[in-house]
Amino acid sequence: MGVPQNTELTSLAAETVAQFINSTASHVFLTGKAGTGKTTFLKNLANKTHKNFIVVAPTGIAALNAGGVTVHSQFLLPFGMFLPERNIPADLGGNESFYTSDILARRHPLNSQRKQVLRAIDLLVIDEVSMLRADLLDAIDYRMKAARGNFYQSFGGVQLLLIGDLFQLPPVVARGEENLMSRYYASPWFFEAKALKVSPPAYIELDKIYRQHDENFINLLNNLRNNIATSEDIETLNQYYKSEEEIRHLKEVITLTTHNYKADELNQRALQALPTEAHTFAASMEGDFPESMFPVLKSLVLKEGAQIMFVKNDSEEKKYFNGKLATVLSIDIDEIEVEMAETHVRYALKRVTWENKKYTLNKERQDLDEELLGTFEQFPVKLAWAITVHKSQGLTFERAVIDVGQAFADGQVYVALSRLRSIDGLVLRSRINPGVISTDKKIMAYSEGNHKPDALPALMRQEQYNYLKHVLAKTFDFSPISKEIAWFRKNHEEEFMADEMKPVPMQIDEALQAESVNTEKFAAQLASFWNANNLEKILERAEKGASYYSAIVTNLLKLLLLHIRETQQQKRVKTYLTHLTELDQMLSKKLEEFEKALFLAHAIIHQKKDYDFSERQQRLYATRASIIKEIQAAELKVSTPIPTRKKKSKKNVDSKSTYDVTVEMLESGMSPEAIAKERGLVLGTIESHLAKAVAEKRISIFKFMSETEVNEISKAMAELPQKEFSSKDLYAKLNGKYGYGKLRAVMVSINLAME
Repeated sequence: MGVPQNTELTSLAAETVAQFINSTASHVFLTGKAGTGKTTFLKNLANKTHKNFIVVAPTGIAALNAGGVTVHSQFLLPFGMFLPERNIPADLGGNESFYTSDILARRHPLNSQRKQVLRAIDLLVIDEVSMLRADLLDAIDYRMKAARGNFYQSFGGVQLLLIGDLFQLPPVVARGEENLMSRYYASPWFFEAKALKVSPPAYIELDKIYRQHDENFINLLNNLRNNIATSEDIETLNQYYKSEEEIRHLKEVITLTTHNYKADELNQRALQALPTEAHTFAASMEGDFPESMFPVLKSLVLKEGAQIMFVKNDSEEKKYFNGKLATVLSIDIDEIEVEMAETHVRYALKRVTWENKKYTLNKERQDLDEELLGTFEQFPVKLAWAITVHKSQGLTFERAVIDVGQAFADGQVYVALSRLRSIDGLVLRSRINPGVISTDKKIMAYSEGNHKPDALPALMRQEQYNYLKHVLAKTFDFSPISKEIAWFRKNHEEEFMADEMKPVPMQIDEALQAESVNTEKFAAQLASFWNANNLEKILERAEKGASYYSAIVTNLLKLLLLHIRETQQQKRVKTYLTHLTELDQMLSKKLEEFEKALFLAHAIIHQKKDYDFSERQQRLYATRASIIKEIQAAELKVSTPIPTRKKKSKKNVDSKSTYDVTVEMLESGMSPEAIAKERGLVLGTIESHLAKAVAEKRISIFKFMSETEVNEISKAMAELPQKEFSSKDLYAKLNGKYGYGKLRAVMVSINLAME
C-alpha cells in the first residue's frame, strides 16, 4: 500500500505498541500521520507477537489490503445500524434497517465454527478503524462476549488493536440514521462506542514519517491535519496552481478529485480520446469472491497509450508498488507491455491472484487457520488519469494534480496532499480555499486528550502486572469447562447420557472438581504473593502450578480425544460431537494457557522484550500429535484383518469394526471390564457394543450380565408408571446404578422375548 516501507520500524512508538500487545491486555489504538508505517507494522505483526489474532476491516478492499476479512463476514452482521440495547424502541416499529443484540442472537446466530474461531483468539485487529462506526464496534463487542461466554469484560476479554488515522476520512452515516445515531452516540467515530468507554484503548502514535523527507512540507501537512494552517501555508500551496492548458500537457501525472463521478468521467474521456484500439481483459474467478471485494474491474478495458496505476505491491520481483503509475506501450492478445513512470523501464504485465478467505480452527492443532473461499485473477492495474481522494488512502505519488475545490468531508485536503512524496510534485487544478480545510473538533479533542507519550511507560508497567495477575487467575480457573459441560447436559440430557455408564464429559468435570480444593489454595497463595509484591514467589508458584495441572489436563485430553474417535463411528450424534469438539478446544487452550502463563511470568517479571512463543507452541502441537498417534496405534492394534476369499477386483482383507472386535473378545472369555482396559475404552462404550449384540441376537444377555442384574432392571421397568418410557427414565429410577448399555440390553432382551 504505497511505496514499500522500511521494514525496520525504529521509532520508539512502534516498539511500545509491540510491547503493549505482548505484555498487557489493554486495547491499543495505533495511529500516526500518513506515511508513518502503520501498514508495515500490521504486515509484520505475526512475527512480533505470541498472541493468536485475526484481522478484520470495514470494507472488502481494506480487508484484502490488510490480509484479513470484512467485519460483516467475520461477525455475521446484517447491514444497517446496530442499536446498543436489547430491543428496538417502540417509536422505530419493525424497521428492517436497525438491529439489536436480541435480533443478532435470534435471527443471525453464529455457528459452532465461527464461535470456535472467536474463542481461539487473544487479539482482534481492526484495520482502517477510522471508517468503522461506533455502533458497529458495539455490535462486535456483543458478538465477542456471546461467543466467548464472557459478558463481564469488553469484547469477551479479547484485546483490540485498532489501526487507523482519524485525521483522514470519517465514517459514513446514511441519510435517515443521523438522528438515531445522535440518540446513542456523541459522534459516529469508533471511540464513541460504549464498549470503549468501559475499557479505553492506549493511544500510541507512530511519529517517524517515511513518505516525506522535506521538513517544510511535513510541517505544512501537520498544520493542515491539525486545522491550524496559516495564510502563509495556503499561499505556499497556491503557488503550485496551473491552468487547464498547462495541465493538459502534463505527462505521468494522476488527478486526485473529490467525487467518484469526476474520476470516472476523467478516465473515460481520456481513454476515448486515444486513437488506438480498445482491448478487454476478463478476470478469472473461482469459488466465492463477492463483487464488493473486486480489487480491479472484472472487465478491464485498455488501449495502447493508456495511463494505468498498479493496485498491489509486487512481493516477488519488487518491480512495482501500490500506486505506481505506468503507460501501456503495446497489447498483443493477452500480453501487455508497459513503461514505468519516472524510470521509463519496460515491464510485461502479469496477472496476479487475490484470495477471499475465512478464519477456521485447525482440528488437528486446535489452532487458527485460514480457509480459501475463492480467488480473483486479473492484471493488477486500473485506469489512472484520475482517482478519488477516498480511494487514494495509503497510496504514494511522485506527482499529482490535486482537485479539491469541492472538498466536502473533513480531512479530504490533508489526505490528498499527504499522498505526495514532495511538494515539488504538487499541481493544483483549483486554488485552495481556506474554507474547505477542516478537521472535526471531536477528533482534535480526542487526540489531544489521549496522546500522552510520556505517560506510556508507567501505564504499560501497571497494565503488565494487571495482565499477568489476570492471566494467572484465568489459567488456573477450570470453571468455564465445567459450565460448558453443565450447560450441554441441561439442554441435551438424552444425548449426553446416551451410551455410557458415566459420560466422558462428566468424568472430565469430576476430575477437575476433585482439584477444586487445590485450585482454591493455589489462588489464595498467588493473591497473598501479589499483595506482598513478591514477584519471585509468584514465578515459583506459576512454574509448579503449570507443571502439576498440565499433567492432569493432558490425561483428560487423551481421554476426550479417544472418546471423540469412538463417537465419530456412531450415527445421529452430531450435536453431541459438536459439544465434544468444543471441549477439545477448551482443554487444548488450557494446555496453551499453562505454557503461556509461565512464559509471560518470566518475560514480565524480568522485563524481557522477547515474546517469541513459537518454540513452546511447537511443543504443544507435538504433545497433541503424540496423543492422536497413540490413539490411532491402539485402533490399529485391535483392527486385525479377517481373511477372505481372494477376488481379483477387491482387496484381500476387510478390517473388523470396533463393535465386532468387542463381541469376539467377549466370546473369547474376557469380561467387559477387561475388554475396556485392553482396548483403552470406557466401560460404557463396551457395554453399548454388547447391548447391540443382544439386539442382533449375536450373544445372550447373560454372557455379560448376571441374573441378579437382569432381574433388578426388569423389576424397575415394571414399576415405571408409563407404558412407554426411555432409558433415561429407567436410569433415573435406578439412581444411575447401571449404565445405559446394560439398561438397553435388558430392554431389548425383554422385547425380543415378547415377540
